[in-house]
Amino acid sequence: MSTTILAIETSCDETAAAIVVDGREVKSNIIYSQIELHKLYGGVVPEIASRKHVEKINQVIRASIEEAEVTWDDIDAVAVTYGPGLVGPLLVGVSAAKTLAFAKGKPIVGVHHIEGHIAANYIEHQELKPPFMCMVASGGHSHLVYVKDYNKFEIVGRTRDDAAGEAFDKVARAIGLGYPGGPKIDKLAKEGDANAISFPRAYMEDAPYDFSFSGLKSAVLNYLNSCEMKGIEVNKADVAASFQQAVIDVLTDNSVRAAKDYGCSKLALAGGVASNTSLRQSLLDRCKKEGIEFYFPSPVYCTDNAAMIGVAGYHEYMNGTRHDLNLNAVPNLKIGER
Repeated sequence: MSTTILAIETSCDETAAAIVVDGREVKSNIIYSQIELHKLYGGVVPEIASRKHVEKINQVIRASIEEAEVTWDDIDAVAVTYGPGLVGPLLVGVSAAKTLAFAKGKPIVGVHHIEGHIAANYIEHQELKPPFMCMVASGGHSHLVYVKDYNKFEIVGRTRDDAAGEAFDKVARAIGLGYPGGPKIDKLAKEGDANAISFPRAYMEDAPYDFSFSGLKSAVLNYLNSCEMKGIEVNKADVAASFQQAVIDVLTDNSVRAAKDYGCSKLALAGGVASNTSLRQSLLDRCKKEGIEFYFPSPVYCTDNAAMIGVAGYHEYMNGTRHDLNLNAVPNLKIGER
């Protein structure tokens, strides 16, 4: 007997809905992105994002059901991201999920956004099963998570200041690339020399799996200001490549160190920054050298999407997780909380 989940994701600026069967098969994955809308402001404006979610949520849900060719009789539960994220956008998704669950008599399963990103790896890697180490890198998070089981997680490392994706966006803005910064730096870096500028790598002796990118960001800004004051022309490609390499070195070193120290033979990558081609290659090369199996999702499952929420929601549902109509958005939800 198969289990079919309708999943909803609205934690930031993507309005998404998906139909997922048995936690592995994606029957539909509809995403409405607001990137073009927020480019004008250099980042996501929560109020604008919330209003656009309200406008698009019903259309996206309807499209996901139609594309999957299922009916409400086929759907066993409604899974929805309820945190972490922007409170306004989260409320739109949670409200839609509760309304549908009440109207159709279906159970609600609240899903943690980061657990969803981790679960994205299960979609295309049928053989991947816990335990494994996972590097979650996105605009709001840089976590090293020890995945003990489908529903058991331990954060072994985290950023102490800026997340990796946040640093990408800020540096991209500083060198005039605009928003979103990650893909633009990844593209420009291919034209530059990663060794042209010596930017710092932060490693914490008291917490070997933690990250800090604030100092790196400041070093890039200081370099740009210094060049401007001295009248030196800035090679943007070299800046992008050198900055990106500094981030990648730390993410790779800490991830592989954590996997080895925890006795994990498998390392996964997740989150928006997981789309970065140089980061993928760096981890792939290092894991191959260390005898560690490396997994990562296709780009469509790296950025925010509902398919990953459907996969995580399936495992929560099978574990007995149910939420009632009091489910609320929790913008600062901690991983592992229920």
